Amino acid sequence: MIIGLTGGVASGKSTVSELLKQLGAKIIDADKVAREVVLPGTLAYEKIVQEFGESVLSETGQIDRKKLGNIIFSDESKRDKLNKITHPEIEKEIVKRIEFYRNSGADIIVVDAPLLIEAGMLHLVEELWVVYVDRDIQMERLIKRDQISKEKAKAIVASQMDIEEKKAHGDVVIDNSNKLEHTKLQVERLWTELLHRI
Repeated sequence: MIIGLTGGVASGKSTVSELLKQLGAKIIDADKVAREVVLPGTLAYEKIVQEFGESVLSETGQIDRKKLGNIIFSDESKRDKLNKITHPEIEKEIVKRIEFYRNSGADIIVVDAPLLIEAGMLHLVEELWVVYVDRDIQMERLIKRDQISKEKAKAIVASQMDIEEKKAHGDVVIDNSNKLEHTKLQVERLWTELLHRI
């Protein structure tokens, strides 16, 4: 069974991913994959340098995510260009890892990806689990976690797909508005149900 796990920024997706890992799921972390596909020497790396210039590189020649982030954050057309370069490479790598886990006999594979819906990768998974918190809690947690202003947090949240829209896509919605214990109970119940279904 291949589960897609997604959620908005500061929704607690990583917490749920960790809980699923502890229960025995094989996790494919799309953020980690995204960092690997742009390492020096990769096709995406070459294309990014070609498109955005060497100013996005760090002193060691790696892509500086912060510099690149500053360019694409406020410019949708540049963000689209970057996505067109990276998303196909990320998807290829995720498919490879799904095959690897499948072949090694894994029962439950979780593709943990914040942009699963936006990147058009829903076809890779059989079920979509959305980690949900309402917008006020999301803002509060983001400000606290990243030590940023309310304005910056608003801009980050606004640059993503609306959490309510994400929720509407979900086959399963995990409410992470309360204490960790509450989330843990939901995840454990879902896991037990899942084992009965496979």
